[in-house]
Amino acid sequence: MDRKLVTDDAPHILVVDDDRRIRDLIKEFLANQGFRVSTAGDATQAREMLGGLAFDLLVLDVMMPGETGLELAQSIREDGDVPIVILSALSEAEHRIDGFEAGGDDYLVKPFEPRELVLRINSILKRSIAPAPVPQEIKLADLVFHVERGELRRGEENVRLTTREQELLRLFAVRPGEPISRSELSQNGADESARAVDVQINRLRRKIEPDPSAPTYLQTVRGAGYILYTD
Repeated sequence: MDRKLVTDDAPHILVVDDDRRIRDLIKEFLANQGFRVSTAGDATQAREMLGGLAFDLLVLDVMMPGETGLELAQSIREDGDVPIVILSALSEAEHRIDGFEAGGDDYLVKPFEPRELVLRINSILKRSIAPAPVPQEIKLADLVFHVERGELRRGEENVRLTTREQELLRLFAVRPGEPISRSELSQNGADESARAVDVQINRLRRKIEPDPSAPTYLQTVRGAGYILYTD
């Protein structure tokens, strides 16, 4: 796998394992895949780090001196929901069940392929990201668009929208401030429909923009499509 750049907003993972060699190997591999990684050698050190930092996921070894990984997981689950991947040399079904009952989101048996750990981490992180709530309505100067009903109103006056214009406004309303490509906006996703999308956008601008020739809300993003800014 190619090394990926670690950014400040990359998921932050805490690796807890008393075996320094394994701990360092996991840290290096995950860092190469673009994750921010911190490590702890036992449950006590892990608790200290959890008290001062927010982590997106824990990779937690079971067999550690003192407080075990399962005991730590159970404690974390009492008042937290950070995802946990359990690592263990114990592979029997009863051990896996113990891991899940303790609060683990996944259970990986040692020795394991590091790429499998990355795949499991990515899968858990995707599931744990809550979808952005869909707004009930958006405001554009003196206009209000009700997303579910597809109604555009200026005060008590209803501004008539075609079915296609309603579809476009809904797409923009659930992703305000985010560029949306012409292919996504196209009814069939085909690149050859780009011109048709441009025509539909211009028609929509005539209904929502104070000055359609100098759009304030529905703007063109060169090479990326269009973006809607709301009040």
